[in-house]
Amino acid sequence: MSYNTSPYAPRARREAINLVLQQGLTKAEVARRTGVHRSTISKWLKKAKDLDLAWSANIPTLKSAPKIHPNAIDRAITEAIIKERKQTKCCGKIIHLELLDRGVITSLSSVNRTLKRAGLTRDVTKWKTPRKRIKRPPVNHPGDLVQADTIHFYRPNGSRFYVYTMLDLYSRATYAEYSSECSQKTSLTFILRGRDYLGINISMLQTDNGGEFLLEFERRLSNLPEPIPLRHSRVRQSNDNAHIERFNRTIQEECLTKRPREDIIKDKITDYLIYYNQFRRHLGINGNYPINLLPRC
Repeated sequence: MSYNTSPYAPRARREAINLVLQQGLTKAEVARRTGVHRSTISKWLKKAKDLDLAWSANIPTLKSAPKIHPNAIDRAITEAIIKERKQTKCCGKIIHLELLDRGVITSLSSVNRTLKRAGLTRDVTKWKTPRKRIKRPPVNHPGDLVQADTIHFYRPNGSRFYVYTMLDLYSRATYAEYSSECSQKTSLTFILRGRDYLGINISMLQTDNGGEFLLEFERRLSNLPEPIPLRHSRVRQSNDNAHIERFNRTIQEECLTKRPREDIIKDKITDYLIYYNQFRRHLGINGNYPINLLPRC
């Protein structure tokens, strides 16, 4: 009898061998009654004996797959992969390279498969709603594409304060402000103040995937009298926000320090924005000043 998963097969096997054990029929007679080969009856009898089953217990259908695959990697390699993961918390690629340096020969796919089977990877939830990809618009006028970001600073006690930054890609004009908190509501008010400061209509806003720029922030933008479409950069692709990231570096090098003083940071940012937008030439706009490319000019 071929391998099958019928729920009635275990009971049928028990009834067949009970004809031998209880009624004294021969295996050949039981085989003719049940329509299976007599060697199959012998296997069922042996299985019932090996499993030490009671006379009334059904004979289960065991999996046909071997307990250990013939091509399975060595147990020592599996233990080395798991140990390296727990000690270093590194990804599969790094673990693979570390093991190769130690002379442990295995493939990257085997490392990743072992980590997944051991429950040491984090799968993407099936409940996550895929985000609609918005095509990057062409930048031909002020406000066609504006990028925004947040710089995090640590206080000596471990708490944080923030500097929001915003940059118009066409004119390279920027706006920044200090904030003691980082939330989606704070992000919205910053964008509105930055829009008024630069005097532009924002046709498209682009941010990263930080918690201050998520669903509630997007909903509030869409509910404005003049809605602002929101576009997110790709995860772990900082080049998508290259312009604002470069400005973040510039403002930290030229205006802020690693630990700027909160009591004077507002005045420093205000003075720096005047210098940056009106008196600092930019190669990205052919050596021009950002203020000369804004609508009011």
